[in-house]
Amino acid sequence: MERSTGTLESLDLEVSLSPHFWAGRKVFLTGHTGFKGSWMLLLLRHLGAEVTGFSLEPPTSPSMFDLLELSTSCQHLIGDIRDQSTLADAIARAEPDIVLHMAAQPLVRASYQLPLETYATNVMGTANVLDACRYVEKIKAIVVVTTDKVYENQGQGVPFTETDALGGHDPYSNSKACAELVVSAYRDSYFQAAKVGLASARAGNVIGGGDFAEDRIVPDAVRAFHAQKPLMIRNPKARRPWQHVLEPLFGYLLLAEKLAGDLTYASSWNFGPAPEDARPVSQIVATLVDLWGPGASWVHDQSEQPYEAAVLMLDCSKSEKVLGYSPKWELEIGLRKTLEWYKCWDDKADLRELSQSQINQFLLTQGL
Repeated sequence: MERSTGTLESLDLEVSLSPHFWAGRKVFLTGHTGFKGSWMLLLLRHLGAEVTGFSLEPPTSPSMFDLLELSTSCQHLIGDIRDQSTLADAIARAEPDIVLHMAAQPLVRASYQLPLETYATNVMGTANVLDACRYVEKIKAIVVVTTDKVYENQGQGVPFTETDALGGHDPYSNSKACAELVVSAYRDSYFQAAKVGLASARAGNVIGGGDFAEDRIVPDAVRAFHAQKPLMIRNPKARRPWQHVLEPLFGYLLLAEKLAGDLTYASSWNFGPAPEDARPVSQIVATLVDLWGPGASWVHDQSEQPYEAAVLMLDCSKSEKVLGYSPKWELEIGLRKTLEWYKCWDDKADLRELSQSQINQFLLTQGL
């Protein structure tokens, strides 16, 4: 599975994005109306990229995309990646240099309820994106975002590397592992010969302001704390690689930039936090309770729940040594920035200004 077109050498120094590279760069971004997609759109616009977004309507109400009026920040296209002809026409018309594929059915519990929709979106949707890209000569790099859950997790508690076996117990995880196979096949069959860099990016659990989805720890906590009800936690002992949303997004852009000029980067990449930030859910919610203050609490929901892996951690040494990628905001900072966003929303203050400010603060840590 882990193949590329050449040999990668480790770097001994940190590497950052090139503002010159992104200024005026045409980017086609799928999933731009979602939580991660909205932050990616803001980050790309901050760097000066020209973005065409292709996505379904925002998946939640409220949504970060609507609250910040982000439809004015890009060529905003509503569409379904399962609709191959409409998607192909949109990519052809956009003539992008870079394609960032982030659209997905992203929720584990929803995948149990909607397995066919999950596979159709995450597998065939990815195939539709890649097939459409075959016919656009300007494209230099494609990054397909999957998940840290693509690995065959046998519960050994060992961090996964990019060469570990793919698997997935639930439809979401399994569909993303299938998407990785699609990426590998299209890279070997088409894009290597066309000299187009195609890579997959596997990130851990992200936190950050603007997420309003169900069954995610932070938005569930915010809803419960607002209502002054205890947050119900399914598996307080589960350990996950938590990171602020800007951390992996920066990694995706760094990867895309490298891919555009060097096909040896065309492989799979882990983007996760420092090892000490892979922490149990109970510790995360305890910190959220402390940061929120009066009215915040949590309890263990001991009702029967669908299967979820007890431990999930990533080995990101490849990204660190080869891309020069390293996380900058430790978990406590990420949690504070996250609740700062939600309290700004609660106060009906300027969310766009705060979001831009957080991007500025984060990029300063990256030397930008």
